[in-house]
Amino acid sequence: MTQIHPTAIVDTAAQLDSSVTVGPYAVIGPQVRIGAGTSIGAHCVIEGRTTIGEGNRFFQFNSIGAEPQDKKYKGEDTELVIGDRNTVREFCTFNRGVPGAGGKTTIGDDNWIMAYTHIAHDCHIASNVTMANNTTLAGHVLIGDWVTVGGLTGIHQFVKIGAHAMVGFASAVSQDVPPFMLVDGNPLAVRGFNTVGLKRRGFSAERLAAVKQMHRLLYRQGKTLDEARAAIEALTAETPEAAQDVALMNGFLADATRGIAR
Repeated sequence: MTQIHPTAIVDTAAQLDSSVTVGPYAVIGPQVRIGAGTSIGAHCVIEGRTTIGEGNRFFQFNSIGAEPQDKKYKGEDTELVIGDRNTVREFCTFNRGVPGAGGKTTIGDDNWIMAYTHIAHDCHIASNVTMANNTTLAGHVLIGDWVTVGGLTGIHQFVKIGAHAMVGFASAVSQDVPPFMLVDGNPLAVRGFNTVGLKRRGFSAERLAAVKQMHRLLYRQGKTLDEARAAIEALTAETPEAAQDVALMNGFLADATRGIAR
């Protein structure tokens, strides 16, 4: 049977796998679904149309699936979807979406989300993301795979952060951050590319060289963005092994609606 502490309040309509554990004084609403092996810590509140996958760990005092902090929201049926094997530390707040933006907030798999992180409505977090304490995401933020965000960082609404990027401690992110880049500060500045992170993920010397060249083309040679994109595209022929990395960068730049961090 599901292990529910006697002080927890779990609506009879909620759908919990038999292996879910629920700690003291937790509150789980009627539209909540929770998959196998997930643990819900003491005093967590999970509400709204919230779907949580398998093997997640929610530590104590989290607010998951609450109404979006948007004055236009009028009680519509929106949702939050969380994948598998995420670790969510204390005092995090994840909000559901708003109708005008798709009505869904999503969090992928294998993310490490530290205390006091806020994920606002209609954010989409990919997988293997690390967000340190007090990371704050405004609405409609997109974060790619393997991104690391330093503590006390604020991310402006509609910003995109590309895969494998790293954002340093106490940064103010108001423009899109291209994949692989290392940024920090207020105002935000590009400091290089995420060499350590890429090496840890097994990038070959050839792929690292291609990423280094993309950084040079974007930030060290005085090119316009269009000129840099054309030069980056040519790297596919020079380094076929990095073709997917080049495609990732050019696809991101084509969709960078807020301009890129410089």
